[in-house]
Order: sequence, then structure tokens, then C-alpha cells
Amino acid sequence: MIELVVSVCLLDDPSRCKDVSLVNADEGMNSMQCMMQAQPQIAEWSVSHPKWQLKSWTCRRAGQIAKI
Repeated sequence: MIELVVSVCLLDDPSRCKDVSLVNADEGMNSMQCMMQAQPQIAEWSVSHPKWQLKSWTCRRAGQIAKI
């Protein structure tokens, strides 16, 4: 399985950063499909978490990052 993972930092404390898993993709989804779906998912997360700033994102094998 593939998941979308974003690296984010607090706007008030840029030294406080973390990785967040946004989407667990279906078994049949590959990395390219994950990357194509990333922007809408990141935008939705950013709107609902205004105190955090996106630093980077990636699609990788699921299960390596805890969901918050």
C-alpha cells in the first residue's frame, strides 16, 4: 500500500515539525496515482490545520508514519 505523507511545521514555532500521513491508498494504487491525488488532499488538510505550514510531501509505502 502507498500513503501520502506531508512534512509540516508550526507557523508559531518553525523548529517544531512532524510528518503526517494523509491518505492510505488502496492496494491497487501506485506511487504515480498517489502523486496525482496529492494536491487536493494537501489543500484540504491545510485548510483544516491553519497553524501548520507545509514543508514537503511524498508518496511512500504505508505504515511508516503514525496518523494524527
